[in-house]
Amino acid sequence: MKYMLDTNICIYLIRKRPPEALKRLEQQFEGDVVMSSITYAELRAGVEMKSVARARDDAALRALVARIPVQPFDEAGADAYAIGRKALSERKRDTMDRLIAAHAVSLDLVLVTNNEADFRAYPGITVENWVAGG
Repeated sequence: MKYMLDTNICIYLIRKRPPEALKRLEQQFEGDVVMSSITYAELRAGVEMKSVARARDDAALRALVARIPVQPFDEAGADAYAIGRKALSERKRDTMDRLIAAHAVSLDLVLVTNNEADFRAYPGITVENWVAGG
């Protein structure tokens, strides 16, 4: 089984808490866990917007990306986004979450998040929560 990490799980891994997330990552084979370029953009923006600990946060993000490859969002992801957007047109959801969900669906990956409710209704998505023991 292969996994795509949501932004909140990446933040947990950078902070090394809660320990459940780090433990689950350590149980995976190298290359079986990736992050979306959408997630990377969110993380990168967080680093850029912080001025207090920017150098430390930048180094931590670089270390995370060295372990967890960033997958480019491509045409298949855009197609999956359009399908999901149509299916959820009446629901108010964050666009970034929809893009991350579409990316996971397009690559047939399990999305790992601690915000399961934000993704469950997305068509074709499989979600796991490494914090809640899922």
